[in-house]
Amino acid sequence: MSHAVTQSVTQSVTPSVRQFALARRAISGAAMLAAIGFAGAMQPVFAADPAPKAAAAQRASTDESIRPFKVHVPQRQLDDLRKRIAATRWPDKETVSDESQGIQTARVQELVKYWGSQYDWRKAEKELNALPQFVTTIDGVDIHFIHVRSRHPNALPVILTHGWPGSIFEFTKTIGPLTDPTAYGGSPDDAFDVVIPSIPGYGFSGKPTELGWGPDRTARAWDVLMKRLGYTHYVSQGGDHGSVISDALARQAPKGLLAIHLNMPATVPGPLMKSILSGDPAPSELTAPERDAYQSLSTFFGRNAAYGAMMVTRPQTIGYALSDSPLGLAAWTYEKIAQWSDSGGVPERVVSRDAILNDITLYWLTNTGASSSRFYWENNNNNFSADAQKTREIKVPVAISVFPHEIYRAPESWSKQAYPSLMYYHQTAKGGHFAAWEQPQLFAEELRAAFKSVR
Repeated sequence: MSHAVTQSVTQSVTPSVRQFALARRAISGAAMLAAIGFAGAMQPVFAADPAPKAAAAQRASTDESIRPFKVHVPQRQLDDLRKRIAATRWPDKETVSDESQGIQTARVQELVKYWGSQYDWRKAEKELNALPQFVTTIDGVDIHFIHVRSRHPNALPVILTHGWPGSIFEFTKTIGPLTDPTAYGGSPDDAFDVVIPSIPGYGFSGKPTELGWGPDRTARAWDVLMKRLGYTHYVSQGGDHGSVISDALARQAPKGLLAIHLNMPATVPGPLMKSILSGDPAPSELTAPERDAYQSLSTFFGRNAAYGAMMVTRPQTIGYALSDSPLGLAAWTYEKIAQWSDSGGVPERVVSRDAILNDITLYWLTNTGASSSRFYWENNNNNFSADAQKTREIKVPVAISVFPHEIYRAPESWSKQAYPSLMYYHQTAKGGHFAAWEQPQLFAEELRAAFKSVR
C-alpha cells in the first residue's frame, strides 16, 4: 500500500539443562533452529491512494521517489487503546516466586497501569517528527526510514537495522553521537551519515503481501535504499534481525559495501550447535569463554526460546493475540526487554519506562504483531550458527562488539573461525541485547572504532 506524504496511523527451583532436553526435542527442528538464535476501525489506516489498484501496482514497480513522512495518530486510536487497557481481563497470578513461569503479574500490571493512565504517545510522535523521516518504495513495499546527514564533510554512511522486539526507537539516541561526534567526545573524522529503516512488516514500513521477505531480500532492499540516497559506499550495522540482515548483505557483497558491524554475531560452530540443541553438556575441551557461551545458549534454547518457535511456526496464530490485546502485546514484548537488557531484569534501569512503551505502542498502533512475527517464519534459520548463516562466505571486513548481557557472548576464538575477514573484535564493559538503546554513547564509540580502518 502506498503512503502519502503525511501518514496517519489508526494504528523456585531451576531445572537442569538436561531436564529441558526433552522439551527442546519436542519442538520441531525448524522451529528450534529459528528461535531468534534467534476489523474495522482499529486497523491501521493509511492515507488513501485515489488510483485504481492496477495503476497503484504499476506505480509501485516504477516509483523511486523519496517522500517526506510525518507521524500523526488520530486521537480516537489512542482513546481506544486506553479503553482496551481499562477493560483488561487479567489471568490468575503465577504459582512461583520467580519468573520461571514467565514475566510476573505484578510487574506487568504496573507497566500496563502506567500505559493506560499516564503514558503520552504524543511525546513519541514529537521525538520522531523532529527527525528527517521518509518513505520510498522498494520491490513493491514501502520502506520507512530516518535519514540524518552529518554536518561534517566525508561522513561515513551507515545503515542501522533493528530487530524484534525492537524498532527504530532503539537508535534515536545514537544519532547525535554518530552524526555530531565533536559534541560527544569524538573528532570530525568519526562522523557518520545515519540511515535507520524499519524492516518490512515493522513500524511504519509496509507489510509484505507475498512470500519471500526474509533477510536476503531485505538486505537487497537496503542496498537499493543506500544507492537511491546517493551513496556510492557505506557500512552496515545490526543486532538481532539486524545482524542476520547485515550478514546477508555481506554475503551478497554489493558494490560499495565497505564493511559490517554486528552485536549479535553468528559464531557457534555447527557441531556445537547440534550439541546445544540436544541438551548435551559442554565438551570438556572448551575454553572458559567458549564454555560460558555454550551454557548461555543451552539455557536460552532450553528455557527461553519458545517465543521464537511460536513465531517461526505459527506467526498468524500469535498475531491474533498481539493485534487484539494490549496486555498480550505488552507482556510478550516486555518479558524479552527485561530478560535481554543489562539491567538485572529491571529494564527501566537502562531504558526509561516511556521509551519501552514507545516501542510497544508503535507495534500496537501500526498493528504489526503478526507481520513482524512473520519475519521469523521467513527467516526459519538459526541466527547463532555460523554454518546456518554461511558466515565463512563473507569476504567484506567484519567487526564484532560483544556486550556482556547479550543472549550469548561470542568468544573471540569462535568469531575468528566464523568470520575469516574479521577486522575488529571488542568486549564492552556494559550493555545487553539492545546495545544502542541501552548504551547509545558506548554503542557509538564502538562504531567509531570498528569502522575507522575502512574510512
